[in-house]
This record gives sequence, structure tokens and C-alpha cells, in this order.
Amino acid sequence: MSTYATLSRGFAEGIGSPRDLLETCLARIEEREPVVRAFAAIGAEAARRAADAATARWRAGTPLSAIDGMPIALKDILETADLPTGFGSPIFAGTHSGRDSAVAWALRRAGAVIVGKAVTTEFADMVPGPTTNPHDPTRTPGGSSSGSAAAVAAGMVPVAIGSQVGGSILRPASFCGVVGIKPTFGAINRGGISDQFSQNALGTLSATLEDGWAVCHVVASIAGGDPGHPPFTGGLVPEAPRKPGTLAVLQTAGWAVAEPGAIDAFQDFLRRLAADGVHLIDRTTSARVALLEEAIADASPISQAINHWEKAWPLAELETRHGEGVSAHLRNGIAAGRSMTPEEYRVLLHRRDMMRERLALLADVADACITLAAPGPAPVGLASTGNSIFNAPGSALRCPAISVPKLSVGGLPLGVQLLGQPLGERALSGVAAYVAGL
Repeated sequence: MSTYATLSRGFAEGIGSPRDLLETCLARIEEREPVVRAFAAIGAEAARRAADAATARWRAGTPLSAIDGMPIALKDILETADLPTGFGSPIFAGTHSGRDSAVAWALRRAGAVIVGKAVTTEFADMVPGPTTNPHDPTRTPGGSSSGSAAAVAAGMVPVAIGSQVGGSILRPASFCGVVGIKPTFGAINRGGISDQFSQNALGTLSATLEDGWAVCHVVASIAGGDPGHPPFTGGLVPEAPRKPGTLAVLQTAGWAVAEPGAIDAFQDFLRRLAADGVHLIDRTTSARVALLEEAIADASPISQAINHWEKAWPLAELETRHGEGVSAHLRNGIAAGRSMTPEEYRVLLHRRDMMRERLALLADVADACITLAAPGPAPVGLASTGNSIFNAPGSALRCPAISVPKLSVGGLPLGVQLLGQPLGERALSGVAAYVAGL
């Protein structure tokens, strides 16, 4: 599969163009969107104008960035001045904020072509939108970055922006068979999104590791990270494939609900790693891994409780004004947050900080952690986006994580999840590139 860097070298020589690539994407959207339903809004004519301008810049040898002309979809929690931002909620259907989010602003300055807004669950929470899985329309694409993952998997765009509080990048990446990149918390500026949860990280879903990586780098170079946080540190291109000396195998609480076929596929892959000379450690062979496993065992309920508390604004405010326009599921979460005390929240934050302290203990003994990205392939049905239990630890740790579409169960994709140390994106990318090529 060609990366955008490969294609753009041809653009400079008059071989193909951003406009040609966009038309290929739009044709794919026309073909598959009636079933996949990945988009909440499409701006085809504005995209064509942007692609024509990018084409002229590449021909003149003056591209604005390495992603100048790249077609990209944005999760519909990110505001865009020229397209409606609905946040997956009927309350905001068709709403135009009149401004760009930090990511949209950065992408435009980089010359990227914003094709449209990808479907999200309600306020990036749990209530699904209409999107189906491109591999099987009876199955969920995952969420909350459902449209972002499906648009990439269906070939509609090479890269889409997603976000993750619990498992909203890595799980849909696994279900849809694409690369999911969740950088360190705060590495991509979240200005102009629907919430500011303390675990919410922006990232990418992409057809190739290289393309998603380039988007993270360029956006962070222009818009920075969240205030007070270092921007994405991975560089424009990932590190070359690098065989790790040691990987820490995490089973986590997800192991209890993982499907037998998923466990078998993962164990087979671990045997391949070992046969290639990678040293594997786990909680039975390493006290440090055991300490981390102990700390992250209840990452899911801790994260959920933290998120409930943090729904006080703006989601509780929306409930006050719109009542049943907010889903019953979200209203229940708001009520759970209201029942908590500030002291309970402080205790939860302390427990989350302890998880990261335990992860740091592995820094000098393992190149990365490895586990499944989901309990199995995408489940049948569109009423749920699937179980994020394998992703909750990485979200609570607020560390970089990558899902690589490496496994298959019953002919459906399943991702291998890699976790690195905070701000260790570049080192993690080399391991991810190695895993992808093994």
C-alpha cells in the first residue's frame, strides 16, 4: 500500500495529483457510503478547491507540508468552520459553530484536504451512530471513532482523526483492520472539541503507520499540544522497524472476556516473536510486570468513574437545557458523577497516577508492552460499539499506544496493541513497524 509520502514524490514530478487522489476517495465514498455510513457531513466542492490548490503547490515545488493535499476526515466532535459539527447528538444536528478546532486549523495551514466529518457516538460516549463495519455491515465498527475507522477501512480516506477516552481509537482500529495511533495524553491540541476529559487524547486512524504518524507530527508542529503539555514527539516519519529486545506481555482484566480464537491467535503471534529472538516477560516471570498488572486490573471502572465526575460540564449543563435530548445512557453517567464527592475523585486520580508509576518501572527492562487490542473481532450488532476492556489500561496510563492490524479470527481483523512510555512515541513506532512487518 502506497504511503502519501510515496505518492507526493510523484506529484512533484507530474505523476498523479492531490486532485486525482481526492477524486478516487470521493468515488469510493459514493460507492460504499450508502452501506458503511461513515460520514456525518461531506464537503466535496470545498475539498476539490483545496486539492486543486495543493496540486498547484506540488507542481511548483512549494508544498506547505508533507501532508499538503492529503484527504482527511475529522471525527464529528472537532469543530470545522465550513461544515456542521453535530457531536453525534440530535441536539446539535446541522449546527455550525463558525470556527475551526485546533486540529482543523492546523490541517488547513498544512494544506491537507478536509473531506468531511466522520460519524461519532453521542458526544464520543457510548450511544452509537449509524456506521457499519466495512468488513461486514452486520457488525459494529467500534466507537466512539466509528466513522473515522470505517472511512479508512473502506478506502474513503487514507487518514482520519479520532479521539480516545477509553478505547475509542484502538478498538475501532482493531475491528476495522486499520492502524490506530493514540499519542501521549496532551500531545495533540484538543481545542474546539466537545469535551476536555482528563484521559481524552486525539490521534489518528490510518491505512499505514507512516501516514497517521505524519499527520500527528504536522498537526502538533502547527497547533502544538494541549497547553502545558509537550507536543507530539514522534517525528515526521516513524522510526525504522526495530526488533525489541524484550516485550512485556499484558493479559489485563480483558483476558477473562477474550474470545478463545483471539487468545489462540495472540499466543501464536507471541510464539512467532519468541522464535524471532524477542524475549517475552509477563506477570509470572517478572515482578515489575506483576506490579503493573495489579495496578491496572481495575482500570476500566476507575476510568469510568473519573469520566462520570468530569461530565459535570458541559454534558450536565446540556442535560439541564435539553433534558431527554441527551440519551438515557449519558444521563445515567451524569447522575453517577453527581453522586460522587471531590474526595472520591481525588482518590481515583491518585490510583490512576499509581498506574503510571508502575509503568515507569518497566522502562529499563522492556521496550514496550504488548497485548490484544480487543477481546475478539467486531461483534455482530450495531446497538453497541464493543468492549473497551483491553484499551482502558492504556487510556488510564495516558501513554502512547498503537493498534497494528496483525491478526485475523474467522476472516475478520483483530489488532495487536502496543503500549510505550509517556512521550516515548518514537521508540514505540520502531517496535510497531517491526510487529507490522513480522
